[in-house]
Amino acid sequence: MAGLYLEQFELNQVFRHEIRRTVTEADNVWFCSATYNPAQIHIDAEYCRTTEFGKPLVNSIFTLGLVLGLSIQDTTLGTTVANLGMTDTRFPKPVFAGDTLRSQTTVVEIRESKSRPNAGIVTFRHEGYNQDDELVCTTLRQALMLRRPAVVAPAVGAAA
Repeated sequence: MAGLYLEQFELNQVFRHEIRRTVTEADNVWFCSATYNPAQIHIDAEYCRTTEFGKPLVNSIFTLGLVLGLSIQDTTLGTTVANLGMTDTRFPKPVFAGDTLRSQTTVVEIRESKSRPNAGIVTFRHEGYNQDDELVCTTLRQALMLRRPAVVAPAVGAAA
């Protein structure tokens, strides 16, 4: 399991995730189709030529999902119970097909769960950057994280 348990996170810990991914036109068209989003700004190249961007924008929810996904291997793979919410999500720069994104995660809060003794809540700040190191996405994510499983010592005199 690659993910970390609650006790393994430290306040202000920063993860610079190694895996990067280039976004393709097919990613954007597929995502818009799969989520029933027919907005011209994402799927109509002719229309987009008339906009300030000149070409289709990658759907921002795809961008958010990719930025989070790039972080999972190093942080929460197999140790997350559930995502509890996301706040303060922003997209300061657009993403276009051909952009290569990378992700960085900072632990901004760690606390015990009041209702689950086997878990706690970690707040992560996820940031996505393009190939020019421009911030394209940021969000705060609250995740319910498993605590490290208790190790039960064998009974005295028990056969090994």
